[in-house]
Amino acid sequence: MEAGLESVVAAETVLSDVDGDAGRLILRGADLEELVGVSDFEAVVGRLWAGLIPASPDGSSVDLKSALGEARMEVWSEVERIDDGLLHLSPVEGLRALMARLGDGEGLAEALRVTAAPAVFTGALLRRKAGLAPLAPDPSAGHAADLLRMIGGQAPGAGQAAALDAYLVAVIDHGLNASTFAARVTASTRAGLVSAALAGLSALKGPLHGGAPGPVIDMLDAIGVASHARVWLEAALERGDRLMGFGHRVYRVRDPRADALKAAIRRLGVDEGRLALGEAVEAAALEVLRTRKPDRPLETNVEFYTALLLEALAIPPSAFTCIFAAGRVAGWTAHALEQIATGRLIRPRSVYVGPQPGARQAAE
Repeated sequence: MEAGLESVVAAETVLSDVDGDAGRLILRGADLEELVGVSDFEAVVGRLWAGLIPASPDGSSVDLKSALGEARMEVWSEVERIDDGLLHLSPVEGLRALMARLGDGEGLAEALRVTAAPAVFTGALLRRKAGLAPLAPDPSAGHAADLLRMIGGQAPGAGQAAALDAYLVAVIDHGLNASTFAARVTASTRAGLVSAALAGLSALKGPLHGGAPGPVIDMLDAIGVASHARVWLEAALERGDRLMGFGHRVYRVRDPRADALKAAIRRLGVDEGRLALGEAVEAAALEVLRTRKPDRPLETNVEFYTALLLEALAIPPSAFTCIFAAGRVAGWTAHALEQIATGRLIRPRSVYVGPQPGARQAAE
């Protein structure tokens, strides 16, 4: 048995395929590059949910932009319940606590609310932590644009909204990663979509999964200028530190999402000096890793350019995992619905390697 369930097939899915050898990500029949920068978040949610989500009560098709806008207004009612206890938590822990207050179920309404919630709650928590009043959602706005407005206090420019749309699409689904597997296991018990999303969010907050982009900013700030990159990186590896933003459990080549987000940063027109520093650090890190770990494929992953993109959108690093969740929650919901449709409880076996009864007496 391989550690970490490596190579174990635990589900069949129509949602996404990660080809780690080719560096390719397919989202329901389309290459990632066909969607990022072209389709907005709502359109890709519709692609993932097609045939899985229950129809609207009258049987008509769902306008997801409008429906998500209405769902943001529905979950807004929970914002008034933010108290000092929640504000003392990290943003992702506060988000988890607020989402736990949503009613569970397996229908369209629950799917919309759980997908809308991270955008509303993240904005409200960040503003309250800063001593500002939360901003109510604008149900007529696109999901990405409204998320940025609820955080920053004003409507973003079209380029900023497009950049966040690109990010939300890039991270919406990615095979059976740790958080998605947690969501599917929970959904298989018929606990409901909110419970499935909470399981996913709890897994996502770990530093080995969605908690990693923040330290990329710390690394760039510590390096400061491109000429210091190699020395700083060498010293970090000497200490036994991981270089955040490099290496992936599945990809043996460059993560395709890294290039998609780098292109989104260029379209956004961010500070050229900051991007140049990022590119210099990336180049130095790849060279150092190839020299020191020649037998391990450690290429740039999604976290590296996630950090630069979200920083350019004025999102604090403490909330990076919340923004990741705002995109991935639609994928968790799709996987939960797909798992529910199988009607099968996920119940793998373990291999017992402990002592047998009577072993101590026999040894004596």
